[in-house]
Amino acid sequence: MELKNLQTFIQAAELGSFTKAGQQLGFSQSTVSFQIRQLESELNAQLFERIGHTVTLTALGRETLSYAHQILQLAREMGEHSQTKTAVSGHIRLGTADSICFHFLREQYQQFRQLYPNITLKVIPAGTEEMFRMLDHNEVDLICTLDNHIYDTQYIIAQEEKICIHFVVSSDSPLAKKGSLTLEELIGHPFILTEKGMSYRRMLDEALASRFLEVSPILEIGNTDMICHLVAHGIGLSFLPDYATQSAFERGELVRLPVPELELHVWKQLLYHRGKWLSPAINALIDYLT
Repeated sequence: MELKNLQTFIQAAELGSFTKAGQQLGFSQSTVSFQIRQLESELNAQLFERIGHTVTLTALGRETLSYAHQILQLAREMGEHSQTKTAVSGHIRLGTADSICFHFLREQYQQFRQLYPNITLKVIPAGTEEMFRMLDHNEVDLICTLDNHIYDTQYIIAQEEKICIHFVVSSDSPLAKKGSLTLEELIGHPFILTEKGMSYRRMLDEALASRFLEVSPILEIGNTDMICHLVAHGIGLSFLPDYATQSAFERGELVRLPVPELELHVWKQLLYHRGKWLSPAINALIDYLT
């Protein structure tokens, strides 16, 4: 039994199309069809129902898909046993929130590149809903969300972390010298925020709306490094997750404001689809990030 036929079978099953599987693997549609027929002949079973231009797994096909994942997983583990880290190669597509993207590229990518020079990475910034759409259509291999806690049996959580969110101002701001603050004291000040509807910005807007309050930012931008830079130079205040402000906080450039009536948090979660075959490269990235 050819492993490449199993890989083709998995792609066709995940994408629901021989044509899309061929595009993903770099094969023609006829090659995909031939490999599937080979596998069906070896198993003496029909794995797909072919009706019109659509293909769907038969009951036996769904069972075979589970075995195919296990076989490829064992083959991967056998290959990894004889590989060093630097020998791992491959291409990974990672969907992630804007702020996590900037943080990873700034703080972690150089070390990851040193450990795995043969792995190429495509980072795709997106909102949570779009990330799951891409994951469901096999357009990304992994996603790293920053949102409410997500649990769904379709997805495997490889890593998760609870992260607090704070209002932040420059250490020179008069607000930094006060004790506990109320929302009413803050909303009259100029704000620099991430895009409306995105993750923790959405949580802030919803919390304010429940109190019949609203904030109109002077600037909206997805780059949290830029927000930290501007706020540290005295241009307004912001509302950001702690990991995004940690460096500026440790340097004494930013101060986290105590606002007891609004203590929010988000979950950073690294997920992949339950049906996804994890290549050595994908496993290397998961191991590194966790």
